[in-house]
Amino acid sequence: MFAALALAVAAGALPRKAEAAMPDGCAALQAKYPDLKGKTLTNAVNPHTPGYETIDPQDPSKYIGFDIDLGEAIGECLGFSLTYKPVTFAALLTTLQAGQADIVISDIYATKERAKAADFITYLKVFDGVLVAKGNPKKIDGINLSLCGTVAAENTGYVEVPLIQALEEECKKAGKPAPEILLFDNNANCIQAILAGRADTYINDVNTVDGAVKAYPDKLAKATAVTLPYSVGIAVPRGKTEFRDAVMAALVEIQKSGMQAEMMKKWNLPTDQIEAPKLVLAD
Repeated sequence: MFAALALAVAAGALPRKAEAAMPDGCAALQAKYPDLKGKTLTNAVNPHTPGYETIDPQDPSKYIGFDIDLGEAIGECLGFSLTYKPVTFAALLTTLQAGQADIVISDIYATKERAKAADFITYLKVFDGVLVAKGNPKKIDGINLSLCGTVAAENTGYVEVPLIQALEEECKKAGKPAPEILLFDNNANCIQAILAGRADTYINDVNTVDGAVKAYPDKLAKATAVTLPYSVGIAVPRGKTEFRDAVMAALVEIQKSGMQAEMMKKWNLPTDQIEAPKLVLAD
């Protein structure tokens, strides 16, 4: 249902003002970057990750979640407003590259490979969870040989896909079948694949996995959590260094003021995931 609603929502969904008062440093940033003030920019989102970005169940013309609040706060700090363009996860960066969006704030991991398509400003550390059927019948315990012979449901374009694919040779050396991957366009479909018995596991952001377990406590479980060497980042077009610097400066102010921590508490996300902003750029 959510996927259908997302397609029905206009790209210019109503913007929402950040709830807390802006940090004092934002006035200086608006003076430093005056060209952004009064503009309306487009944020490309894959709105199927509860807690981060999803369609508001009370109003399908709006989006809610931590990433939505963070983007609105950055916009208010710099003097611009946001509208939203819902796309599949795999289309987030291509939408940005095509000029159909100005920014991507949608729980996307910042990697060197993805930085070939966009510059990234990080704001969260990455912790993945391993979602399995209740009782973990396949005894999966991470991105390791326990995945041999299993079926993993993953989103097209996710960093977990090549990590699982890389196990093929290791599984063969161990005399075991390689893992199979079923690709989907959003988290909800991956979770449904496990519920329907089509997949054995789904590996993604630990908060998303915890949310799935909370939603289906009699059917799903978290086998374990794994740390990946990535960060969650905001993507901006390559070459627009002034805009990138402005977004990074606003994020620094928002973190210093404690606003990011408060937003994360609001959406039940662990504040120990907060990461001081850094750039991830292509070599």
